[in-house]
Amino acid sequence: MTTPFPFTAVVGQDDLRLALLLNAVSPAVGGVLVRGEKGTAKSTAVRALSALLPAVAVVPGCRFSCDPAAPDPSCPDGPHEPGPGAHRPARMVELPVGASEDRLVGALDIERALAEGVKAFEPGLLADAHRGILYVDEVNLLHDHLVDLLLDAAAMGASYVEREGVSVRHAARFLLVGTMNPEEGELRPQLLDRFGLTVEVAASREPDQRVEVVRRRLAYDDDPASFAARWAGEEAAVRQRIVAARELLPRVRLGDGALRQIAATCAAFEVDGMRADIVMARTATALAAWAGRTDVLAEDVRQAALLALPHRRRRNPFDAPGLDEDKLDRTLEEFSGESPDDDPDPDPEGPGGGGGGPAPDAGPQGGDTGARPEEGDGGEPQPSGAGAGEQSAARAAEPFRTKALSVPGIGEGAAGRRSRARTEHGRTTGARRPRGALTKLHLAATVQAAAPHQRARGRSGPGLVIRRDDLRQAAREGREGNLVLFVVDASGSMAARQRMSAVKGAVLSLLLDAYQRRDKVGLVTFRGSAADVALPPTSSVDAAAARLESLPTGGRTPLAAGLLKAHEVLRVERLRDPARRALVVLVTDGRATGGPEPVALAGRAARLFAAEQVASVVVDCESGPVRLGLAGQLATELGGTAVTLDELRADAIAGLVKDVQGTSRRAA
Repeated sequence: MTTPFPFTAVVGQDDLRLALLLNAVSPAVGGVLVRGEKGTAKSTAVRALSALLPAVAVVPGCRFSCDPAAPDPSCPDGPHEPGPGAHRPARMVELPVGASEDRLVGALDIERALAEGVKAFEPGLLADAHRGILYVDEVNLLHDHLVDLLLDAAAMGASYVEREGVSVRHAARFLLVGTMNPEEGELRPQLLDRFGLTVEVAASREPDQRVEVVRRRLAYDDDPASFAARWAGEEAAVRQRIVAARELLPRVRLGDGALRQIAATCAAFEVDGMRADIVMARTATALAAWAGRTDVLAEDVRQAALLALPHRRRRNPFDAPGLDEDKLDRTLEEFSGESPDDDPDPDPEGPGGGGGGPAPDAGPQGGDTGARPEEGDGGEPQPSGAGAGEQSAARAAEPFRTKALSVPGIGEGAAGRRSRARTEHGRTTGARRPRGALTKLHLAATVQAAAPHQRARGRSGPGLVIRRDDLRQAAREGREGNLVLFVVDASGSMAARQRMSAVKGAVLSLLLDAYQRRDKVGLVTFRGSAADVALPPTSSVDAAAARLESLPTGGRTPLAAGLLKAHEVLRVERLRDPARRALVVLVTDGRATGGPEPVALAGRAARLFAAEQVASVVVDCESGPVRLGLAGQLATELGGTAVTLDELRADAIAGLVKDVQGTSRRAA
């Protein structure tokens, strides 16, 4: 067995270690979500925690780790007779990102259930993690239906397996720990809220601390057993402290004053629902027990707020997690007394009602500097060179809620919430023979297939005589995620600030919608003499927003380069994820002024998309008294649809994309 890295040998990461220890003291806190960049000891600290947990008493032979002092009356291996239990170390079970639903919750032998009427159940990872730790690395990459099952079990303390009227239930109480790198995409707000605490981790910028991290890691890699022995004393001390805190926890008093501070803090930061108040109360109580006290103090409430509230304040993915600590201190001080009438006057600070956002004029560079009237309006080619006529980046318009978009047809891409797809989850549309393991039984089709053969098979009892060939898999239709690739003309002819602001606002809005629907979004820009992938296909809205805000404009219009770069992005993405379908949104006035024979080359590049039947729309940004209709010609080459600039409004672009998809469907 591999010797784990000692928990007490982890350098720094005080908040991470504290959050894990508080959950070890009181699993009712609700688990920990650890957010941070790669290489910050997230997984190392989580794996090391299991060695500190006290041993677990279990019923001998029970696959579901029942407590001999209070066995689960619904245990599939029960009922259990009273008697002495056996002790085993607490488990840490890892849930792989690519795990199946059966691997998580367990598998029921449908064939035996139909033929013999018995519940032949093979436990899953939730059963293995009962009374231990369930660790999900890269939890943000886990499929939605697995996350829903996981968090439901964590909230109810039990797992249910339902298959065609056959039901199995078993206890599943565990410490849930998830780690994620925000650059690879966010969790939905509903799922964020289900984690009790969250911690942001980052690598230290102090050279001495980084040296110590490397020194300890190298020593551990050279001789894990010897390194662990050096820290055995510290590990034993922390283990004993956890046991003492657990014993003290029931005696900790959460007074009315502390409760008022908790309620006031949650109200001041405008968190949704009441889960934050409950988690803060449990966390503050665990903090007091960890400190060896029986009373919850204001410092416990403050620390609980820093751990329990940051991820619950985010209204959308563009909001950075975190708390205004000055505001937190003012709130705690204001409600430090027992009486609610000590200070009836409202706090003169914060007239914005706790929103905490900057004033509307916080970014004057985005609104005070107008575009030169000749850029983008006169239709004349710009001077050659990437830097000619370059302007600072325009601010994006305010994001808005978009209409639902969808790609025509039925796909088979990654699970999401946008377009129709054949999936393992959704409404049943038919039946087929299973390919591989049976996961979703179509009961009626199975019975229909087996019924004609009952006499030949010598059926004599009440059960059906079922053969493997009789089983039918349910064919289901659900939703998939897509790739929306924006190809944006950032040349001088597009440099009008109001125009680019509207385009950026629309892209940000669709990006927010894509985050909620589990899509990928990419951004290609072209200007000067080349095209750039400003945003490779991703689900990270934070990275996308930053790239879009900093997008400059100016120079010539290498339209063909932009199209070819977009085509290359789609080609690579098909290799990585061949089932994910794409929609290309090209924002341009249709001019092509970069390189030799720019118009003819752009036409040939556009025909590549038409040949591959890629859904596309051209947003025509041409303006001025004389319009050449180049965007319309380009749309014809693409096999898509062109829309004039007048229709490019921040509240209409999503509907525009939906309309062009409908047009493509009718054309097909």
